[in-house]
Amino acid sequence: MTSTELNLLKPLESPLPAPPKGEVLTAAQWRTFMAIADVIIPSIEVSTVASANKLSIQASEYAGAIEQIKRNIPATSDAQAAAERYLQESASSTPGFKESVQRQLGHYTREDAVKGIRVVLSTLDTRAGCLLVTGSTTSFHLQPLNIRHQILISWGSSYLPFLRQSAKAFQSVVTATWAKKSATLGPILGFPRVPIHGKPGKGTGYNFIQFPPDDEPATLNTDVVIVGSGCGGGVCAKNLAEAGQRVIVVEKAYHYPPEHLPMTEADASIHLFANGGVDVSDDNSIAVIAGSAWGGGGTVNWSASLQTQNYVRQEWANSGLPFFTSSAFQASLDRVCHRMGVSTELVEHNANNSALLEGARKLGYNSKVVPQNTGGNKHYCGYCTLGCGSAEKQGPVVSFLPDADKAGAHFIEGFEAEKILFENIDGKKTAVAVKGFWRSRDTNGGVSGTDRITRPVIIRAKCVIISAGSLQSPLLLLRSGLGGNPQIGRNLHLHPVTLLGATYPNALNPWEGGILTSLVTDLQDLDGEGHGAKLEAMTMLPSWFLPFQPWDSGLSYKLFCSAFSHTSGHISLVRDKNTGRVYPDPVDGRCRFSYTPGNFERKAALEGVIALAKIAYVNGARAIFGSVKGWPTFNRSDESAAQDLGINDPAFQDFLSTIRAKGLNLPEAAFGSAHQMGTCRMSSSEKGRGREPAGVVDADGKVWGTEALYVADASVFPSASGVNPMVTTMAISDYISRGIVRAMTGDPEKIEARL
Repeated sequence: MTSTELNLLKPLESPLPAPPKGEVLTAAQWRTFMAIADVIIPSIEVSTVASANKLSIQASEYAGAIEQIKRNIPATSDAQAAAERYLQESASSTPGFKESVQRQLGHYTREDAVKGIRVVLSTLDTRAGCLLVTGSTTSFHLQPLNIRHQILISWGSSYLPFLRQSAKAFQSVVTATWAKKSATLGPILGFPRVPIHGKPGKGTGYNFIQFPPDDEPATLNTDVVIVGSGCGGGVCAKNLAEAGQRVIVVEKAYHYPPEHLPMTEADASIHLFANGGVDVSDDNSIAVIAGSAWGGGGTVNWSASLQTQNYVRQEWANSGLPFFTSSAFQASLDRVCHRMGVSTELVEHNANNSALLEGARKLGYNSKVVPQNTGGNKHYCGYCTLGCGSAEKQGPVVSFLPDADKAGAHFIEGFEAEKILFENIDGKKTAVAVKGFWRSRDTNGGVSGTDRITRPVIIRAKCVIISAGSLQSPLLLLRSGLGGNPQIGRNLHLHPVTLLGATYPNALNPWEGGILTSLVTDLQDLDGEGHGAKLEAMTMLPSWFLPFQPWDSGLSYKLFCSAFSHTSGHISLVRDKNTGRVYPDPVDGRCRFSYTPGNFERKAALEGVIALAKIAYVNGARAIFGSVKGWPTFNRSDESAAQDLGINDPAFQDFLSTIRAKGLNLPEAAFGSAHQMGTCRMSSSEKGRGREPAGVVDADGKVWGTEALYVADASVFPSASGVNPMVTTMAISDYISRGIVRAMTGDPEKIEARL
């Protein structure tokens, strides 16, 4: 077997759990939903007669579409046949499309949103309802596809907000599902199942605790139980285990070794991310992506390893937490970076990052290379957000958790923490255990079978550490009866991002190479207080980029997607001033969050987008576009390219003026965030004093009003970090866990003695 063949070995399958039992939608509602889906992703044919199931266009328009697609197809493909198959594919003909939507609606969409979808779909199947929203008494699914197409386009600009919101919601669900499941998109793009660089790696063989079937709770005893295996929990587990403490780490997700990685985009969204891959705020203004895997966000992040910046440290110190400007905090930052082999020495920039750096150079912007946690290895892989198959990315699964394993820590996967148990010890409310439910794998070692065991488990411990992340840690505290502190779940900070895309004459294959290896910092302090925008490259996997782009019509969207191999994608990432909150859904207790990008966040993001547009222009982009409904696309003319006017090109300046005037208004603008912080804020006092705010945990990470209960994850940040929060989370958790060691052993040097 050649090295190339070895490198391209297909990862093992990771079957998904079955969709929910029963029908999420009625048969009539599904019929209408699929009629909408086939408008958004239509099968396209040449015809002068309107078809019930296909988008009919003129022969000349069809031929032009085929030629446009063929220009982007890799030369080794059968371009004509591939282009025809691509245009023929519809949402309903895509294998697994309906099942995926059913799983998303049934398992991961909140009940009030599902009810809203049902109402819209039922309305479209009545004469009165159709008359109101389509102008015709004919049921939506009975209309020819071309008419349905016109109706959906009209919703996007309707004066009725619920129609605009419905159009946006349907387009988001359909395009995201199709991008993950399409059988024709990958061949059109030349997008391979696995990265063409690197080779499969070897992971740690974890031995997870198993339990026999029983209705009675299984009880374990340990010194420390840690809820969550991510960037906070992994560091805590290492330090405490190496200090000689008995440690159990529990994680609601399951471990997938490198031979299963990278997963497909469809499988990863379920196995490696919370809520099926994405959650949205109450007002649908921003989508949040959060890791939910063995190793937490460190399993799916983009290798970026940035230390906390000086002005953020000073801001936190000024809030009554001088630790953040101490040498001890710097020592923790350096220690976690050293363990992961963080450096810039072997970074090789892909086309996306090279474009950012070169454009910044031409415009005089300040740029830097982003350090990577790749253990001193050259890591040229763009698929790491689907799990790192080479095991080179030194997230917790490859670094801190194996260290904890070697030091004797024990692990439980599939454990859903229900609440913390307390006892009154010496008059103090003291955490003594974690109660939850364990769900086994099936007999084939996966999670798709019906023969899985569920059993209640109680883990008694001298110390409980919550490292479940900013979305789940506050909910666990609330379920545990600590709702008397009104700060729990509040102070949610995000890094809102919006996208700027550009297409180029040459193929970029933007999915290849390191994801985030460059950064532009000129706009990071727009208010004089450390809030502003950073310009970064983003992961360029089809289902991560394409669904964020506005849908105008079925044909134009397919043509847009077909150019993805020639596309760069960058983000304007904002350190926010605005805050939101996390709270349990009143129906089923799942995580809900309220957050709206405020005026400052939208204006800062817009400045970043304009700077990114300039970068794309000086790099020779032929088209520049944003993820905002109603924004124009800038198309470079041959005349302006020949004149070489740079950003002084009058047509380009008109474009910038237009998007500045339109702004990033809601709901037209699409915002997302992969960083959640602050919902269990660290503070110098529980109720606050003077200019020092109230919080949830003290400077040692201990929950106010309790004993033996700590939080160690990004939820303790006093405000947004302004950079990828991984290293900051690890450093704070390093400090907190070392403090716990001192409290439990009385030996301040115990961990160092074991390194």
